[in-house]
This record gives sequence, C-alpha cells and structure tokens, in this order.
Amino acid sequence: MSGHSKWSSIKHKKAAADSKRGKVFTKLIREITSAARQGGADPGANPRLRLAMDKARASNMPNDTVQRAISKGSGEDDGVNYEEVIYEGYGPASVAVVIEALTDNRNRTASTIRTAFTKANGNLGGTNSVQYMFDRKGTFAVRKDAMDEDTLTEHALEAGAENLADDGDTWLLTCPLEDFDAVRTALEEAGVPLDSAELQRLPQTRVTISDREDAEKVLTFLETLEEDDDVQKVFSNFDIDEQLLAELA
Repeated sequence: MSGHSKWSSIKHKKAAADSKRGKVFTKLIREITSAARQGGADPGANPRLRLAMDKARASNMPNDTVQRAISKGSGEDDGVNYEEVIYEGYGPASVAVVIEALTDNRNRTASTIRTAFTKANGNLGGTNSVQYMFDRKGTFAVRKDAMDEDTLTEHALEAGAENLADDGDTWLLTCPLEDFDAVRTALEEAGVPLDSAELQRLPQTRVTISDREDAEKVLTFLETLEEDDDVQKVFSNFDIDEQLLAELA
C-alpha cells in the first residue's frame, strides 16, 4: 500500500469532521464557482462542474449553497473571480509537491505558499520544476467489499479504464484525463459502486520515507498547505511505511 494513498484516507476522515466542514465547503464553493464560470451552469455539459457538485453532495453541502455558487460563476450573481494557479517544489525529505489553488489574490496566495515551503526547509520551484514527475489521470476507487476483482475488471475494460490496482481496502482504476467523464458514466451505468471519482496527479516514482522525524515533517507540511483556503489539492510522491504512517495517524 502506498503511503500517499493511506495519507489520502486520513485526509478524507479529517475533512468529514464537523470542525473542518466550513473549510471544506469554502474550497468546494470556489471550485463550483470557477467550474461554472469556465464551462457554464449545466452540469450535463460541464464535466468539471458535475464532479464538483458530486463532491459537494458527498460532503452534505446544502443544495441552496451549491446553486448560489453556480449562479455566481455563471454570471447570474456578481461574484469573486477566482484564478487557477499551480505551485510546485520540494518539501521536507526532498519529496516533490504540486499544489493546485484557486485564488482571488495571487500575491497573497504566493506569499502564503512560499512561507510554508520556507518554514519546512523546502524549496518553491518554478514552472514544471516537478510537474513532469506526475501523470494527470482520472481515478476511481471501489471498495473491495463492494465488488470482486474479476467483476470489476470486466466492467473496467468495457468502460475504457486503462489500469486496475490493489490499493489496500479499495481497488483503484485509472483512465486518461480526457476520458474521465466517459469512463465514469460507463462505470455508473454498469452499476459499479464508486467510492470516489477524482482527477489526480499520480507520481511516476516515489520517495520512500522510513525515518519517523522526516515522516512527521512531511505530513505536517502537507497538512499546512491543505489548511489554506486557497489551496484546492496537494499532490506528492512520498511513500511511508504503512506501520509508521498508522502510528503517526
């Protein structure tokens, strides 16, 4: 099991906590608004908006809140114009990090991200300093207790997925980025119980961390980044021993 995947599970649990809900909603509202502004208010014709709305529904966001965010993005209501920005560099233990942000103040966000890297003794890099180490993919998680491997493999092949991997408690399907919506629709129509559907940056290789102090520094750094309201997603290429990560969690 990869440390990154286990870390993702830990993040999801934290995001579900009531104390985090306001922050989760803030990020989702920004994503919905930006998606509606760029691709229109119809989720049927806007895959990015549909994905954002699915995430909002999974987080129990009130429908009125979702609709207000769509209205702001589509121009029906005056709203803040969020700009998409990507930051990248190296964090503690030389792990590569890519950050996707939505911001209404690029200078503020850049300053915050730079400070986080500096405090962690990392280095904020320039464009494509580490992005080339990641592949952008559509990913789908299916719990192992929800569908057996043979049945899922059959559906995955018919849907156009390119790979199925063992990811601990779940099966992880991947597909080309441009096929994400078509593959997801095919999987849903086949009755595959998707635990999650995401657009991710998957590392081509991983940095293994076995030292407890380094592991703590990496996790603290990534959590600091994700606490920022402007940050939407954080991707890294670290791998931590499952037992060590469980102890830290």
